[in-house]
Order: sequence, then C-alpha cells, then structure tokens
Amino acid sequence: MDLPTLELAFPGPERDRGVAAILSGEKTALTGLLDLYAHAGEPVPEVGRRFSVLDSEGRRAVTIELVDVRVVPLKEVDDDFARSEGRGYADVAEWRAAHEVFFRSEGVRALLGRTPVMGDDTLVVAQRFRVVESG
Repeated sequence: MDLPTLELAFPGPERDRGVAAILSGEKTALTGLLDLYAHAGEPVPEVGRRFSVLDSEGRRAVTIELVDVRVVPLKEVDDDFARSEGRGYADVAEWRAAHEVFFRSEGVRALLGRTPVMGDDTLVVAQRFRVVESG
C-alpha cells in the first residue's frame, strides 16, 4: 500500500535527528504550522492517518499512525507535548523558541513566500503518533 509521505524539517542533520528519535521511541509527537497546510492546499491530517516518514535520502524510514491531532494556538501547547517531540526540550518555552526559529527559517519563508507571524495565537497542528512499522 502506498502511503502519503512525511518529511521532518528539511533534509540534513535536523531531519536525521528527528527520524532517529522516532525510531528510538523518544519522539511521539510533531508540530506543523497551520499556515503551511493552508498555503499548500492540504487538509489538516486526521486521526488514523498513516504516513511513511522519509529520511534525508528520501527513503522510507518508518511508518507512523496519527493517534491525536489538534489545531491549537501556540500558547496552548504544554510541557508534556513539548517533551513528546523527542528533541530534548526541557519545557514548552524551549520547544516554542526552537519552533519559532524553524517556522521563521529561510526554508519555511521560501515555502510560504513570506515570513509567518509568530505569537501566542499562531495556530499549529499538534500531532501525536505511534510507530506502526520500522524500515
């Protein structure tokens, strides 16, 4: 069965760390900027949706299934969710700082054609998942 693909961040060290964190079980959540979905004309993913997560070489590294999807303002993300991202965030403040830097990065600006406005009310897609199959 061909599944839609999911690419964490951009190819390179950040993506490789994310894939490794999924494979180790440290990463069980991910966050997307709602603006990116809207700009791409893609619907927000639904619970039960499965994705093939690609590594930096474009190969399927792991299959995940979404178990919770919420569209929430940045101010509603909590410490538990931040730690579930598997990136070693101590708390939501550290998580938020890192995500704001990424969402304002050159790569995201290139995708959107502008720098997104980041604030307490900026909407993100907070997703929790489980690993279905490795490799």
